[in-house]
This record gives sequence, structure tokens and C-alpha cells, in this order.
Amino acid sequence: MTDIQTIQTYDKKAEEYKNLISRDAPDADLTRFINAIPVGGRVLDLGCGPGNSGAFMVQAGLKVDATDASIEMVKLAKESFGLNAVQQQFHELSAVDEYDGIWANFSLLHAKKSEMPELLNKIHTTLKPDGILHLGLMIGTGERREFLGRFYAYYQPDEVDALLRAAKFTPTHLRTGASTGMSGTEKPFMIVTARA
Repeated sequence: MTDIQTIQTYDKKAEEYKNLISRDAPDADLTRFINAIPVGGRVLDLGCGPGNSGAFMVQAGLKVDATDASIEMVKLAKESFGLNAVQQQFHELSAVDEYDGIWANFSLLHAKKSEMPELLNKIHTTLKPDGILHLGLMIGTGERREFLGRFYAYYQPDEVDALLRAAKFTPTHLRTGASTGMSGTEKPFMIVTARA
């Protein structure tokens, strides 16, 4: 279940968040994801935010569905980028063998750690065989709410590797780095790619 206070924060700050993360061109991680999907493939932008990444996927010729728990983010994704976006929480994912790829870029970090095994199983079921999962998470330990009100779960790379393998994924790529988000403080992160 997505944290209500987190959703409310994104509802309030949707436009600010859009201005913070929107780019003129896809970054290296998104380019790698797009290039790994079959031509004309179907992908899900899971926790799409304002829709900037999904728009690049559409431009690349992919069929894109987008979901977000924040209704204001869904509105931005539709109005700003013309995405096929719907309001949906992670646990409501129900498709089977539908997607060639799922882009979960710094979205699942708002789910409780206790929910992650079930969510990864749902994602595996939703992906076609050999489908690709892109996962962006913050590096750290435990769970806590930051000063803007958003709930975060933090992970170590080996912890995520074990979770993915338990959900029958094969991890294929790991990148770590640090970035400054809406909170204004630099935080370490990881980008993990895995195949179903």
C-alpha cells in the first residue's frame, strides 16, 4: 500500500517535481532501457511521476502505459506529455505476461520493505519471459520519513540482488552514484537492471 502522506506530498509538489526532474533528452540509464526493449515493445512506467521518461519511451517507438499513485502526477503525465497514464498503487498491478519492460525509477522506494518481495513477484508476473526491470533505489538501511513528508525504504546492493533472485529475476547490471533531489540533500543511489 503506497504511503498516504507520500502521495499527498507529491500531489502538492507535482509541478515543482516536474521542473526538477524533466530533461531535454533521455539520460544514459533510460537510453540503456529503451535500447534493451524490442522495437515497438510494450512497457510500463511504474510510478511515472510527471511523465518525462515515459514521453521519451514513446518518442523511441515504444508502447507505454504509465501509473502513479498521485493524481496530480497522473494529470501532468497526461496533459504535459500525452501519456496513457492512470492513478494506481503498486499493489494493484495485475497484468500477466504483458510487458517487455518495466521502468520503476525511484518509485518502489516509497513502499515498505516488508512489501517488496510481493511487489517484485507481481512485477515478474506482469513481465513477459525475459522482460526487463529497471529499478532505481536509495542506498542505506532501514525505513524513515524525510522532512518533506515522504516515506523512504533504503537498501544495500546485495540485499536487492537477493530480493530479485528470490522473485526469479536475474540481475544483469548495477550502477551506483549520488544525486540531489527535491529534498536538496545529496543521497547515494543504485540503478539495478534485471531480467525476468
